[in-house]
Amino acid sequence: MAEESPTTPSPAAAPAPVSMDTLVALCKRRGFVFPSSEIYGGLNGFFDYGPLGSELRRNIRNAWWEDMVHRRDDIVGLDCSIISHPKVWEASGHIAGFTDPMVDCKESKQRFRADQLFFAPVVVQPRKIRDTVETTLPSEGESPTLIENKIELIFGPSTVIGYVSALESENTLGELTSKAQELKRKLGVQGEMLNLVMSDFTQVKPEEVEKIPSPATGKPGSLTPPRDFNLMFSTHVGAVRDDSSVAYLRPETAQGMFFNFKNVVDTTRVKLPFGVAQIGRSFRNEITPRNFIFRSREFEQMEMEYFIHPTADWQKEHRDWIEWCKRWLVSIGLPAAQLSEYDHPKEKLAFYSRGTTDIMFNYPFGVQELWGIAARGDYDLQQHVKFSGKTLEYFDESTKQKVVPHVIEPAVGVDRIFLAVLCSAYYEDEVEGEKRVVLRLHPRLAPVKVGVFPLVKNKPELLARAEALYRRLKKRWNVFWDIGGAIGRRYRRMDEIGTPFCVTVDFETIEKDGTVTLRDRDTTKQVRLSEDELVAELARRIDGE
Repeated sequence: MAEESPTTPSPAAAPAPVSMDTLVALCKRRGFVFPSSEIYGGLNGFFDYGPLGSELRRNIRNAWWEDMVHRRDDIVGLDCSIISHPKVWEASGHIAGFTDPMVDCKESKQRFRADQLFFAPVVVQPRKIRDTVETTLPSEGESPTLIENKIELIFGPSTVIGYVSALESENTLGELTSKAQELKRKLGVQGEMLNLVMSDFTQVKPEEVEKIPSPATGKPGSLTPPRDFNLMFSTHVGAVRDDSSVAYLRPETAQGMFFNFKNVVDTTRVKLPFGVAQIGRSFRNEITPRNFIFRSREFEQMEMEYFIHPTADWQKEHRDWIEWCKRWLVSIGLPAAQLSEYDHPKEKLAFYSRGTTDIMFNYPFGVQELWGIAARGDYDLQQHVKFSGKTLEYFDESTKQKVVPHVIEPAVGVDRIFLAVLCSAYYEDEVEGEKRVVLRLHPRLAPVKVGVFPLVKNKPELLARAEALYRRLKKRWNVFWDIGGAIGRRYRRMDEIGTPFCVTVDFETIEKDGTVTLRDRDTTKQVRLSEDELVAELARRIDGE
């Protein structure tokens, strides 16, 4: 692959674990993420990104685009519409098979994904106590009589005393075990509880459904058997609302890169292997959105389809892209120790997939998928050929033959990277005896790059000099101006939103050599630089110049 490898920052110590409650509170307090339509009570599965969040999100997108498209010679970009012809989704299999198994609670009216609802039978081996008395008769002349009591525990056959259920969490088995112990105590059953064997609700037997309690009410008998639920949002196109006008909001951005394959080949000078990249919104009517922005109903994807010759070594290409994606994640500040890989077992792969590997991240709610890299063969292009009747072939100059390429697909969500970045960046420490919350965001991603402060606000010459520097820096970066409060307090405000650098204009600036102080967020160290030196140093550390 022709590439310029993402650069990796100096390694830092791994952050202390942070709870989701802490992150959610920070996002709300400092303007990263808000619940959508909050003044009306919000809408589950939808979020709005505030002033800082929209900047961080934009910087993530820009970093990915620069490294994936601009700094490579073999990848071009695309930007497709959200609504496509309905036959696109027939060809891709989404209309027939883009479903999740759903379970309803008839009493609470809540819905759950069957593969996220776990249950276990509570099996107890009852016990009985049997006392025996053995008497030893004294011999002639001996006294008194010796009596020995023996206690035996007699175990009967194991019995299912009921079922317990719980939604998927960091400690699903622990929660089920706690509920099982409570059920045993409540029923007054004596005996040894055997180890729980938990299953998700997709594996439930018909005769078990009525016996399993709902996680919403704790009562058995209200759950429905699992049934398929299509995740696509539907709408109507045109003035007439009938079956002929039905269209769908796209559930992924990938298909646009497949049905535009010929357009890209005909209008560019791409040669196999080459990629087509796209960033855009997707929509999935998730049954149970959860874990803040990790799983929502409207989200943004960054996907790339890398087309290779049918005879190419797909395993090598697949591995190369896994490694590229891992390096890129580390280059934007995610600790390598927090990343792992999960290879989908063959029996769980889609029938057309040659192999799929997920790069996993250790979120506060557990290790979950961050970035999926799939070897999809030629399935997608062949499906669009079949349903459209149009050829989607590539003419191979070396063999003078037309071929339908195969594809490697790295697909990642902006929102999942956003959350992983915040988890990795959050620190708490002490500075000058005070507790400090700091986001150690990579300068490339930080919403605000530089804070500019006049030391005091009541000296006009100092204010004018500081404002002039602020205007100069603002032409290049997103810079924040702050004159409110003690300088230490202004530093803390910048630290909490991840601003990597602060510049202070003080009395030495206007009375001596014209230098200003540059403060580093992570070390809190300060150096004095001239204004030109300052601009050069910021360009080096923010833009890599």
